[in-house]
Amino acid sequence: MPRPSHKHLIPTAEGKIITGDALKALDNIRDESIQLVITSPPYNIGKEYERGEKMSLDEYVKWLDEIITKLCQKIEPKGSICWQVGNYIKDGELFPLDYYFYNIFLKNGFKLRNRIIWHFNFGLHATKRLSGRYETLLWFTKSKDYRFNIDPIRVPQKYPGKRHSKRKGMKAGQPSGNPLGKNPSDFWEFSAQSIFEEDTIWEIPNVKSNHAEKTIHPCQFPCELAERCVLAFTDENGTVLDPFVGTGTSVISAVKNNRKGLGIDKSPQYAKIARLRLTKLHNGTLQLRKLGEPIRAPKSGEKVATLPTEWNKTAAIC
Repeated sequence: MPRPSHKHLIPTAEGKIITGDALKALDNIRDESIQLVITSPPYNIGKEYERGEKMSLDEYVKWLDEIITKLCQKIEPKGSICWQVGNYIKDGELFPLDYYFYNIFLKNGFKLRNRIIWHFNFGLHATKRLSGRYETLLWFTKSKDYRFNIDPIRVPQKYPGKRHSKRKGMKAGQPSGNPLGKNPSDFWEFSAQSIFEEDTIWEIPNVKSNHAEKTIHPCQFPCELAERCVLAFTDENGTVLDPFVGTGTSVISAVKNNRKGLGIDKSPQYAKIARLRLTKLHNGTLQLRKLGEPIRAPKSGEKVATLPTEWNKTAAIC
């Protein structure tokens, strides 16, 4: 199956960034007007944009409970919410945030369709526990009748030549897979080519210093993650909302694929960057990582792939 085009076409859809508090700004959005909410709310872990506002876990969940309730009212009957979170750490103890938010969506009548794992290779190195290398994206729908466009996000078949066995009756001997590709399941890796072709992990490199999309935001998630959700859970000209848009990733992903994007962020600095990135998207100069591009592995002989001489000395002592 051919991959989507990597060319940055000039988008025709609209994108809007609102500077303000999400709880207040949501009051100005019409109920049942949004096809998809995709967001990664602040994790309350002391990042730059959270300083001076650290809350207890209970206070944090209560704050987002009110916002989630309003968001649920904005979703169309066939719409979805993608809520991407990590973990809250206190005194070395880990609290999985998706656990705390599940019941909030449930009480608002939403149904969990998938708990998607986003795996990445780099992050904070832990010293007293295993280093965290994944976050969770919860996909909720408002009803039993919801949008799900599987074809735009299919991955190549692992065994395209596989055929039905004799026990399948009239199908015996016929190809058993879908010619358009297979369902990527809920554990996606579509950046590394080996897994793209062989498995179904959402492995997307997180946005670090050398990433094409890097801005000053310390917790920026990649367009590739948002774009997959936009393609799967919305139709063209539908509206995508991100109440914690940061530097505009969700809105950019929507507009790039001819959806309407609406983002809210309380930081004037981030909102300004988001608007600048939207302008660059429209004039074709925005740097974005290509969908499905393999994660670069260092070649044999490169300095970063060579064992330091100091390690050889340590091994000799041991």
